[in-house]
Amino acid sequence: MDGWKLEHTYAALPKIFYRCQTPTAAPAPEMVVFNQGLAQILGLNVDQLKNAPEIFAGTELPSGAKPIAQAYAGFQFGHFAMLGDGRAVLLGEQITPDGRRFDVQLKGSGKTPYSRQGDGQAALSPMLREYIISEAMFALGIPTTRSLAVVLTGKNVIRETVLQGAVLTRVASSHIRVGTFHYIAVFGTEDGLRKLADYSIRRHFPWLEHPDYQDQNKYLLFFREVVRLQADLIAKWQLVGFVHGVMNTDNMAISGETIDYGPCAFLDAYDPNTVFSSIDTAGRYAYKNQPMAGFWNLSRFAESLLPLLHESRENAINLAQREIETYWTCYNNAWLAGMRSKLGIVHEEPEDMDLIEELLDLMERHQLDYTNTFRALSAPDPNVSPLFEVSEGHLWQKKWQAKLNRQPQGINGGVERMKQHNPAVIPRNHRVEEALIAAELGDFSVMDNLLHALSKPYEASEGYTATPEPTVCNYKTFCGT
Repeated sequence: MDGWKLEHTYAALPKIFYRCQTPTAAPAPEMVVFNQGLAQILGLNVDQLKNAPEIFAGTELPSGAKPIAQAYAGFQFGHFAMLGDGRAVLLGEQITPDGRRFDVQLKGSGKTPYSRQGDGQAALSPMLREYIISEAMFALGIPTTRSLAVVLTGKNVIRETVLQGAVLTRVASSHIRVGTFHYIAVFGTEDGLRKLADYSIRRHFPWLEHPDYQDQNKYLLFFREVVRLQADLIAKWQLVGFVHGVMNTDNMAISGETIDYGPCAFLDAYDPNTVFSSIDTAGRYAYKNQPMAGFWNLSRFAESLLPLLHESRENAINLAQREIETYWTCYNNAWLAGMRSKLGIVHEEPEDMDLIEELLDLMERHQLDYTNTFRALSAPDPNVSPLFEVSEGHLWQKKWQAKLNRQPQGINGGVERMKQHNPAVIPRNHRVEEALIAAELGDFSVMDNLLHALSKPYEASEGYTATPEPTVCNYKTFCGT
């Protein structure tokens, strides 16, 4: 038995939400990387499937698969567009041994009815980038889609140059996006919108259907849950220095998972204005703008839900406006709690925010590495940090140590807390690029070593904590389409 236990509840929604779509067969599939740990969680037969690249290339379908391409729309850089799975097919929903449900999707498996002018294919490097970064995010404890496999297709992809074609198998709690609701709100009916919302509630927030909530507005509660999850997710991004790069509404999953790792990257030197994406020339999705982008996206989500919130549009708008404002409370609380943990602060005081902002200001003015600066504070001798090579750094250190000494846990207790919240290893951009270049040349050992280091982010791995040379600091990423 291969372990596949696929169901298809999403396909029970009205046909407007999807099209049946068979993946394009790959001529010569070859396994590049297979996530054995994730396969075991899914209940799959590792020994059988790790040697079955044809399953993960779309050449053969797993038992029980009924592939579909999902329809959605979205605001891309603020402009509405009809989208959909232009190069991906959903094979079905895998039911794990412990009863959980996960979408299994092939990304890069050929054209679909939503491909527009695209070829539906993907290149090796972007698919490996998603594999590496998504697994790093998982190890960091940040909600994320995950990657089960990457296979070469044996077919070239034509972009600016000729590239090796590949397919990524992505696993998610679901692929229901804010953009899915945009789509049905614009192109569908109120009945279809209600069916999508009811389905989303059953799948992600089933407690909202409990009798205890029967006298409450479940669609407003649904919106509240999505707001809370997104606020918490984006706070986690900020705390580790992650820049998503393309926070369009079609890349916001209602499950609260990070989805779509196209032009993403991590901060080296702390600069709130950092943009890595080559197409984000105005900095709409810069690191400092991510919280506001999340708020903007959720505001568009609220607009699509208005017909469900109240029969009176005016009342619906008032309800949505009151609810969306809770985003900032949720975000600020999550971010502040995370920053306190990064600094070893247990006992909360009003002055904590000043201490945090002063540190971030020092890091920005002196171009200090984001990850290493925080990590160095929990080192046996924190004075090794470049932070303390400047006079202001020593003044800040005295305030910080005085703060920790006022806590019952003292400095030592604070240090232990910091070690659990400040990673030593992140997917450094130059290390990711090094792995991708080697992989293009057929050497996957560089990527394997990187993945091993990233799987234990709170343990220092030799060679993976160093910052890049100045010549590679001006890092740019691309969407990988």
